[in-house]
Amino acid sequence: MTVSDPQNRDSQVVLNLAAYKFTQLTALQPRRERLQALCRELELKGTILLSPEGINLFLAGQREALDTLLASLSSDPKIGNLEVKESISDHQPFNRMLVRLKKEIIAFGIKGIDPVAKPTPRIKARQLKQWLDQGRPCRLLDVRNDYEVRLGTFDKAVPIGVDHFRNFPQAVERLPDQWKHEPVITFCTGGIRCEKAGPYLEQAGFENVYQLEGGILKYFEECGQDHYSGDCFVFDKRTALDAELRETDTTLCYACQAPLTIEEQQSPQYVPSESCPYCFGTREP
Repeated sequence: MTVSDPQNRDSQVVLNLAAYKFTQLTALQPRRERLQALCRELELKGTILLSPEGINLFLAGQREALDTLLASLSSDPKIGNLEVKESISDHQPFNRMLVRLKKEIIAFGIKGIDPVAKPTPRIKARQLKQWLDQGRPCRLLDVRNDYEVRLGTFDKAVPIGVDHFRNFPQAVERLPDQWKHEPVITFCTGGIRCEKAGPYLEQAGFENVYQLEGGILKYFEECGQDHYSGDCFVFDKRTALDAELRETDTTLCYACQAPLTIEEQQSPQYVPSESCPYCFGTREP
């Protein structure tokens, strides 16, 4: 898939791109070496994860360079076309370029979850908005970490209540039994965590599970702020994006890495590089 756009060709504009695909990959080290060399040549920064289960990437650079990279990936018969999510910034949000080999492209640690062979049904962003507009009964399950949820989530969504996605199976045990017979829609930042959360819920006896295709970022792109309050945490120097996919004034606490809203930055407990309301008084001087 190309991300070429006749507009926004200003060399100061940086395209931020995220994509993933579950697919069986072999020869990981040669792929890693080729991608490292190509990304270096294209002056891209970010992270590409390669594993036997697929590819996951977060990159930023010029549009033409990202077009070239995506064309290269799409020519790989094991990868092919990628569905991408993009946003624009006026600076490079990554410090360096990394291509890493991992056991999983999203850490979960549960055997028997196969998003390729046994995927959870998807619901598109516009369809979810329609359901919410109509007040159609469903349970919205936020499978992100608690610190991400604090910055924003869908109205009436229920956070799964974890500080790491590996704790998702234990958190599922705390969900009400009645949910097993009701429509449950999982969502996360870009969709990748739901690729494993959905099948796990089905294994646990949930009968009517959907995953939001493309996650919150795709919903923002197609539906804006409707039915969502706050911002969306992202894992780069921008920290958070609003519903128009613009960087917000949210920052990270240097001491504990908690994301801090503008209001939290006004707290007397927030001392840049030292403390914030979430770690004040808990750390040794």
